[in-house]
Amino acid sequence: MFKKNTTVQTVAEQPINHSAPEEKISINTLIGKGTKVEGGISFTGVLRVDGSVHGDISSTDDQAILILESSGQIEGEVRVPHMKVNGTVTGNVYAQGKIDLFPNAQIIGDVFYNLLEMEVGAVVNGRMMREEVASAVAKTEPSPDFEEIVDDLENGEKMEKF
Repeated sequence: MFKKNTTVQTVAEQPINHSAPEEKISINTLIGKGTKVEGGISFTGVLRVDGSVHGDISSTDDQAILILESSGQIEGEVRVPHMKVNGTVTGNVYAQGKIDLFPNAQIIGDVFYNLLEMEVGAVVNGRMMREEVASAVAKTEPSPDFEEIVDDLENGEKMEKF
């Protein structure tokens, strides 16, 4: 009647369901665990990263999806329509569609999104701005030119731009 040897999986041990049960995702490109890619990547379709990427990742395909597994790491800017994160990103993230942050997700940088779903345990160390708000801020508040600021500092001028 009762099982003696039952195993209970914790949330961290359970595999993450990156898609709804009725949704099938066909992976076009896989960067496997233990693989390290140096340089930028531009892709279409679905890119799954289990390894590490040191460079920017982008896609102009409106249906493109970037899946970052818990073992995956990205160091660089990410510009994709849709993103499912359960690993670590060091750099700014721009998701024109939806971004899903799973419990092991860690983003060190700013996140610009249209739709966001964030599970308990996910961490963002940076600003989070909805794309419409970010666009409006960028249009109304031009940021000072970095090289101009450095030149001012080198010439001993006061920082009045901030």
